Amino acid sequence: MDRTPAAATSDDFLDQALLEEAAKKSGLLWVRAEGQEQARPLWHAWHDGAVVVVGDGGEQPLHGLVAGSDAVVTVRSKDKGGRLTGWNARVSELAPNGEAWLGAVEELKGKRLNAPDTDTIGDRWARECRVLRLEPAGALTERPDAMPDGSHAARPMDTPATTRRPIPAGLPKLLFKRR
Repeated sequence: MDRTPAAATSDDFLDQALLEEAAKKSGLLWVRAEGQEQARPLWHAWHDGAVVVVGDGGEQPLHGLVAGSDAVVTVRSKDKGGRLTGWNARVSELAPNGEAWLGAVEELKGKRLNAPDTDTIGDRWARECRVLRLEPAGALTERPDAMPDGSHAARPMDTPATTRRPIPAGLPKLLFKRR
């Protein structure tokens, strides 16, 4: 393939368009922080050329994501749920109540489902949470015509949750008893 400057510019433009549209449409993305083994799902918003996330405090955990570090972001397809694109990102933390923070929070408020304090959520986020900006750094690492070969299957994350115990032996008789 000819990688003339014109072709590279066109590919870069298409990659940027794919990255932006995928991030805007997907309600969930997978982020692996620098030094972490597994990617974790995060809800997010697209704002001013980057993904923004809010976490810690009473929100989603931001395991290992710290200002000045790097992360790997994978976006799933909204309709099929499979991998659509991926890229490396630079992580920065937005200062509470700053201009960039206020813009990001306005976008995030619309994406936050079932918030217990819808009217004062911005105040709570300023007090208790961190708002991070994940800015794309470099070319896409994954796209529809260039996906890695492996399955990407991963061991489930550790959790204190447990599965249900077997149902009691007499329950089916009670539920399906003929009258």
